[in-house]
Amino acid sequence: MTDSQSAPQRSTSELLELLTERDLLILKDLEQFRLLTTRQVQRLRFTRHTSISSATRTTVRVLDRIENHGLITRLPRRIGGAVRGSAANIWQLTSTGERLLRRLSGAENRRRYVEPSAQFTAHTLAIADTAIDVIEAAENGQLELLELQTEPDCWRTFTGKAGQPLWLRPDLYLVTADRDYESHWFIEIDRGTEHLPAVLRKCETYHRYWQTGTEQATHDIFPAVLWIVPDDHRATKIRDGIRDHPTLPAELFQVTTTEGAMHVIALESNPTKGGTP
Repeated sequence: MTDSQSAPQRSTSELLELLTERDLLILKDLEQFRLLTTRQVQRLRFTRHTSISSATRTTVRVLDRIENHGLITRLPRRIGGAVRGSAANIWQLTSTGERLLRRLSGAENRRRYVEPSAQFTAHTLAIADTAIDVIEAAENGQLELLELQTEPDCWRTFTGKAGQPLWLRPDLYLVTADRDYESHWFIEIDRGTEHLPAVLRKCETYHRYWQTGTEQATHDIFPAVLWIVPDDHRATKIRDGIRDHPTLPAELFQVTTTEGAMHVIALESNPTKGGTP
């Protein structure tokens, strides 16, 4: 990916003079989630409009302006489904946008930006959808959102039995609360594209990490591992695979559909599955 050919080269201070506080928040959202659709940006940052159409028009106008500054770019492909036109665009930072945020934060690590594959794009947008659902639930008073970590901040490293370094790579880490409980979650977004053995290998990694006691030593509990899957058939398949596995503790995992995910996250604060009184 390259910066917009038409965008003039400006210094950080010049760019900051052109950006509003909301513009910077949008850039930080793209940094956090890697990719966002126009509609997802709207759900995050344009919530006070009287109608969806009004919010969409404003979102499109703001994103076009930021794009003209050379800070973001749209992917050449569009998402499928009923959404058409500008609302279907998928956005990511340009190297100029990333450099601006890096200078503001003082971070040294530079992220390499390339055009993502279709599979990566779909999975990344699904993760963002779940995160935004949780954010909206918190704004609507359904739960309290204490912490939300995206990749790679939510990843964990630990040592295997042979002393080798291992990684656990959840899609999201959440800490939510209601009146009675604080609940911790490792979230896995499954789109039905992985074979069941690959899903079970990921579950085995969670089990190995649980056995180290590292997370429990830091947070006093081990988060519930919540698999969010497309439909009931897939949910049954994964539940049965976990149940029939010779070593996996079934109580470590929950499986729900995309449709039922927020019911589980918002309403099931269970002290035996990631919650503490």
